[in-house]
Amino acid sequence: MNKPFLLVEDTPSLSIMYSSVLSKEGHSVEKAFTFNDGLAAYNRTDPDIVLLDLLLPDGDGQDLMQHMLQKNPKCKVIVITANGSINRAVDAMRVGAFDFLVKPFADARLIAAVNSALAANGKAPSTKKEKKTSIGFHGFIGTSPAMQSLYKMVDNIGQSSATVFISGESGTGKEVCAQTIHDVSNRSKGPFIALNCGAIPSDLLESEVFGHLKGSFTGAIADKIGAAQAADGGTLFLDEICEMDLSLQTKLLRFLQTSSIQPVGATTTKMVDARIICATNRNPMEQVRAGKFREDLYYRLHVVPVHIPPLRARGDAVLQIARIILRKFAEEEGKSFTKLSSEVEYVLQRYSWPGNVRQLLNALRNVAVLNNGETVTTAMLPAEILEDTGNIVQMPTTPNSESNDFSDALATPVSMPSLNFIDNLVGNTLADVERELIEATIAQCGGSIPKAAHMLDVSASTIYRKREAWARDTEKVGDP
Repeated sequence: MNKPFLLVEDTPSLSIMYSSVLSKEGHSVEKAFTFNDGLAAYNRTDPDIVLLDLLLPDGDGQDLMQHMLQKNPKCKVIVITANGSINRAVDAMRVGAFDFLVKPFADARLIAAVNSALAANGKAPSTKKEKKTSIGFHGFIGTSPAMQSLYKMVDNIGQSSATVFISGESGTGKEVCAQTIHDVSNRSKGPFIALNCGAIPSDLLESEVFGHLKGSFTGAIADKIGAAQAADGGTLFLDEICEMDLSLQTKLLRFLQTSSIQPVGATTTKMVDARIICATNRNPMEQVRAGKFREDLYYRLHVVPVHIPPLRARGDAVLQIARIILRKFAEEEGKSFTKLSSEVEYVLQRYSWPGNVRQLLNALRNVAVLNNGETVTTAMLPAEILEDTGNIVQMPTTPNSESNDFSDALATPVSMPSLNFIDNLVGNTLADVERELIEATIAQCGGSIPKAAHMLDVSASTIYRKREAWARDTEKVGDP
């Protein structure tokens, strides 16, 4: 049986979340929360794979990693660091770390790093498959025509061995698409190795892709196989391919043409059988015109193009995803959320989601962590969503509140207020006229601020702020 992984993470909530992801992939996890506990657990279990937070309350994670590698040079240590400490992760990579994760990272990134480490140790990574459901396909969720077309294309591509170039906005699920293509292919029993070319410093990327020999550069204390060799017999996914330096693009082109790699410091090549899937959130042809991406490499990679539509173009997918993920996060956080209010559903459908699915998942995780209850209300949504001028915010509970069925309320015909009152405003300021119009519209809508905001085509939060300001001004006038 495989040894359990060792996870050294001092934040209990993150430790639970990471171990839950790994457990669902079929891995057992030994958890430690401090330097000393991690050292004791390592000496006791002798793990082959360690996930190690570099910032621990009682010691430096890099010192702990060096102890682990001295005891077992074949141990694969995946270091975890915060966004502001990437330089520390780079230093750890130079002295022997296998990979690094920058908080916050997606579940898929964690799984990919672990699978890569397993492959480097000569063990089969997880190839867990998901069945097609009535509301999605493998890791995708959504039934819109755009998504159905994508599912059909991905299913067909899986039967081929051609190189695939995935494009789409950040957060649309390009890695999910790559994983799905692998899962439906005849390589599904082989490894799926994902590498983010934009997250790794350029001076380390060649070693990450092609590997290196011991002593080939300062800090190379042991041989290391690269992602290309780790993906032998399976699929190599190169995310953010347009961030790769031109010098390394030349070597990647040679790999695509010859199926051979040459690790840093090696004098001979090795044959590798890996299908290449790449992705970018940029326009690759514009990068070619700008001289930042080799034209010959572009055409070698751009054999089968796949474009993933943004979340705003997927119809009801935003609600389908939100309902499923809400229950998942609620279970993970020990909360009782089961549904979204009709107001929240309206907001989620109207919001533009510039961060796409990743932003939606982040918003729902925020809701699940910071709130309690069975129903998600608009008051629980993150500020950046509520502040968008095209959205409706949670209406305070008042005797004049609207009905719970927000969609029906919006559908109820309401005429604009009569403008006869303007005759009485001659000589007043524009601010006075604005206030009178807003208050008249609210009265016409039966006291419903969200309905009034919808009619006036402004955010309800704008009306709330104005009314609060008016109330403060009234109080000042009444002060002695």
